[in-house]
Amino acid sequence: MLVLTGAEIEALLDLDALIDALAAAMADLSAGRASVPQRIAALAPDGLLGAMPGYVPSSGVLMSKLVTLFPGNVGLPTHQAVIVAFDPATGAPAALLDGTSVTALRTGAGSALSARLLARPEAETLAILGTGVQARSHARAVSRVRPIRRIRIASRDPARAAALSAELSATLPVEPAESYQDALADADIVCATTHATEPVVRREWLRSGVHVTSVGYNPEGRELDDATVAEGLVCVESRSAVLAPFPAGSNDLLEPIRDGIIGVDHIHAELGELVLGMRPGRTAPEQITVYKSVGVAVQDAAATALVLGAARARGVGREIAL
Repeated sequence: MLVLTGAEIEALLDLDALIDALAAAMADLSAGRASVPQRIAALAPDGLLGAMPGYVPSSGVLMSKLVTLFPGNVGLPTHQAVIVAFDPATGAPAALLDGTSVTALRTGAGSALSARLLARPEAETLAILGTGVQARSHARAVSRVRPIRRIRIASRDPARAAALSAELSATLPVEPAESYQDALADADIVCATTHATEPVVRREWLRSGVHVTSVGYNPEGRELDDATVAEGLVCVESRSAVLAPFPAGSNDLLEPIRDGIIGVDHIHAELGELVLGMRPGRTAPEQITVYKSVGVAVQDAAATALVLGAARARGVGREIAL
């Protein structure tokens, strides 16, 4: 079994290749070619342990991710994970990967894919809400698909926004914003990466034509207000996943559906349907587009395939016998 650390994965995984691989994986999912059951979870007093198995033909990967969510962590990521890949021909365990780094990278790349499919081509101002690992991932990934000239980072704690801006400013055009509202005011693309209990994206703070991505997951809250969801052209990874009950679905859509603000048919498309040309994307420059992500195993499988291919080609990692 090949074992790969987070640092090795970050060095091996090419963002541009990952965004392209995610497009193929999402197409597999929407076409019904992938086998991806709903996420399940075991609950602990302070968090949960989720399991996300999947097989993706375009990646040739059979894998499962075990991921924990412990919102109260201090000094540790709130999300931590491992990925086990299996030989799809024999079922033999083939590799063990740090899933925390894979999750961060593939989630940012998924939002970048949504921006490539839905954001206006000239979009140049990016707002990042949050200062965790996903904030870093999104700043780097979304900058690959649009001509980003300005990135504004906002947090509940302005000092954290300033610190992350200083960290990223060596390679990206980053500056801190005073508030979420301030960051959103002139944004062409918004990436919400928080653990919010109350919406951090509000329709009255958004300009027309903006593309909003939301990846935050909090079973007790949401990132998007009702008006943003109701007025937006809403796209998801998987209708069945985003509408599933805890621990798979999203309050950002389930609550407005429950309250009668939108119907299930308000979900315009899956990303894979956009990739395959089954559904149209943006139809007008002033349209607001929304990508709500809950994370699906095909994304982890696509990233795992790229990592393992690069690791074996370069002789990276350690082989162990179980």
